[in-house]
Amino acid sequence: MSAVTAPVAVTDARGPSFAHLMRSEWTKIRSVRSTIWSLGILIVLTLIFTVLFMEMGVANWDKSDASQQAAMRLDPTGTILGSGILLSQLAICVLGTMVIASEYSTGMIRSSLLAVPTRTPVLAAKGAVFGLLVLVVGEVTSFASFFIGAPILHDKAPVSIGDAGVLRAVIGCGVYLALLGLFALAAGAIIRHTAASITGVIGFVLVLAPMAKLLPGSVGKHIHAYLPTEAGYLITQQHARSGDVLGPWQGLGVLALWTAVLLVVAGVLLNRRDA
Repeated sequence: MSAVTAPVAVTDARGPSFAHLMRSEWTKIRSVRSTIWSLGILIVLTLIFTVLFMEMGVANWDKSDASQQAAMRLDPTGTILGSGILLSQLAICVLGTMVIASEYSTGMIRSSLLAVPTRTPVLAAKGAVFGLLVLVVGEVTSFASFFIGAPILHDKAPVSIGDAGVLRAVIGCGVYLALLGLFALAAGAIIRHTAASITGVIGFVLVLAPMAKLLPGSVGKHIHAYLPTEAGYLITQQHARSGDVLGPWQGLGVLALWTAVLLVVAGVLLNRRDA
């Protein structure tokens, strides 16, 4: 008489697929209404600031120095995009850190890591979803800012999307914001505390860069040029300006390198530390 063997359920030790992880991360992001509302408000406020700064620039044109007028004529695209990008990059930095640091604060990160035997895909999926979301929002914002600001500035510094360097600058603005968002996300994954992460990233963007500019000599100039936001921001300029150490694509590459290094560090620490 032969024994009857009960079927044994086979589990997949690899955990859910990367597509499932991305779907899960997207569900997390869109289920938090504050994130979606923040991005929507970001677009609206950036466009409002673009209109205000362009109108102010035109209204005060005759009172401006000849050097300021020349700079605006040389790079009208950079002037348009720069009028609202400060607000955009600050908001993206805050959201980037909160996307992952808030999960550590609430303990939700433990549920995600329990579902995936190897932790690196969790970080990769979170970064991919957030990066793509910011890229879409950034491109919408930058194109809308350009097409709103260019007609206002037309009489003083005419520019069109077909001019040399314009399309690259407008597209590059969205890419810059996406990379900056991933930079902030990586910092949040390393620090793992919401308030500390936001303070650290904002301090790095708003305090360290201006302070580095004050360093004397060629060393200070190069240190300032190779900081992530200072380097990445060059992609939003239509033409290179005198004194720039890096070109637009070189600057974006420096930001991408900074971001990649932080993401690698975040991935290593995620696998080594307890949740």
